[in-house]
Amino acid sequence: MRLVMMGTGPFAAPMFAALYETSHEMLALVTQPLRSRRKKQEPQTNAMRTIAAAHDTPIYDPESINTPEAREHLASLKPDLFVVADYGQILSAETLGTARLGGINLHGSLLPKYRGAAPINWAIYHGDAETGVTLIHMTPRIDAGPAIAQRSTPIGPDENAVELEAR
Repeated sequence: MRLVMMGTGPFAAPMFAALYETSHEMLALVTQPLRSRRKKQEPQTNAMRTIAAAHDTPIYDPESINTPEAREHLASLKPDLFVVADYGQILSAETLGTARLGGINLHGSLLPKYRGAAPINWAIYHGDAETGVTLIHMTPRIDAGPAIAQRSTPIGPDENAVELEAR
């Protein structure tokens, strides 16, 4: 299958690395543009860019993934599927439609609980005993597509969001 990975943050990196161990063809990484946190400071790279570079995978980093130009670029890759995790942009129906099978998204909660941003933090904040991940078929609504699979994990009594996300 011809894949395009979309991700920026550290939550996406293990899945992105694991995709290279499959028989699927990785066409490109779509990620957020590099930005510096302070003026006059060089932008810092991220784990997603490092993984892509190690595999000679082209990197595409548009300001908006939903522009006609971005959709044209994605369509030119002829992807079968978008694989999305921790990307930071919402894909429109038109953008999702540029991949033959649409997209799947790895979300850091047991959906439907904690849709949207910072689901790991919310699980800890609310004192949940467990959380997990959900793989969903993407729709234009945020974290609203049908679940393909879920996996749960306990939250340690003193575990913080950084530790839990890494696990």
